[in-house]
Amino acid sequence: QLQLAESGGGLVQPGGSLRLSCAASGDTLESYAIGWFRQAPGKERSAVSCISSSDGSTYYVDSVKGRFTISRDSNKNVVYLELNSLKPEDTAVYYCGARPRPDCGSYTYPLFFASWGQGTQVTVSS
Repeated sequence: QLQLAESGGGLVQPGGSLRLSCAASGDTLESYAIGWFRQAPGKERSAVSCISSSDGSTYYVDSVKGRFTISRDSNKNVVYLELNSLKPEDTAVYYCGARPRPDCGSYTYPLFFASWGQGTQVTVSS
């Protein structure tokens, strides 16, 4: 049974940085694409980024492109999301999800991801 756990969130000032971690247990991530999503209070969960396990391809939504970086450490079975140049509108609970395929596919659709962590809070405020 694949389980995911997010960590690394916190309170940062605008322009600051954080590194979020998505640690997997119960199974190796080599057969899964991992996506990052976020959900602000009263808002729907929306996609942020995805990384494939087939060729390591990465994908980003326009609002975070150039600021966020997704990566993986296969030896540690962890996927990271580096958040740079943070803005107040980035404030949300960040979740990682596992798609039971090596490719990201239509990564903007949360229903395509079968396993989720419990999320980690990111707050960007002065």
